[in-house]
Amino acid sequence: MDWGSLIGIALALGGLLIGQMLEGGKIASLVQPAAFVIVVVGTIGAVILQSGLANFFHGMKMAGRVFSPPHDNYRNLIRDIGNWSVIARREGLLSLERLIEGVTDPFIQHGLRLIVDGVEPAKLREVLDLEIGAFETRQRLGIKVWESAGGYAPTIGILGAVLGLIHVMENLSDPSRLGGGIAVAFVATIYGVGFANLVFLPIAGKLKAYVAREVFKHEMLADAFAGIAAGENPRLIEERMNIYLT
Repeated sequence: MDWGSLIGIALALGGLLIGQMLEGGKIASLVQPAAFVIVVVGTIGAVILQSGLANFFHGMKMAGRVFSPPHDNYRNLIRDIGNWSVIARREGLLSLERLIEGVTDPFIQHGLRLIVDGVEPAKLREVLDLEIGAFETRQRLGIKVWESAGGYAPTIGILGAVLGLIHVMENLSDPSRLGGGIAVAFVATIYGVGFANLVFLPIAGKLKAYVAREVFKHEMLADAFAGIAAGENPRLIEERMNIYLT
């Protein structure tokens, strides 16, 4: 669990609510179901229209990594790479086949399988680079869902404000109904700007960092697999991996 993300979103929302109280306002006045429906449902609709259902659900699934990101121990990974290179050097490339079943990372499995199959180092690196590019493209389509939500939400909040003002104009003869329309108008704007800048865009930024870290790890592994396939000295491979960490 990433407590920093939880604390961050709690502080963002808490600051908004506390500020409302310090100004003498009531928190209940910020609860407007009509404004919420306009902003949230409208934003979801616009994002789905732009991204498609597949990318939308992929982006929703990626959001879990904001609060529960995978933990990568690069020191242990470099140690494993060193072990693979030593085994390949001493026992031959085919000896790595027995290690594949014990690996859970699909990218590592694929890299080891290419080595065992005797793929030339240059071709192996080319295949893995294509896989890295496909992975990055797929992940960025998911991130685009949150970036798009951050762009659409404020505008849809303004639309909600306009709808609220239309409701006010329609009921000028009934002063008792003016307050509700005005409340929807202003709260819709708060929802749109608030969700965009306190939730959607921060999630997109956090996911970008996650994807960059995953791409970096895959590039490091691709370099290592190409070195093992080429029969490079295990010490040279390990030194090159340590350079990645610097």
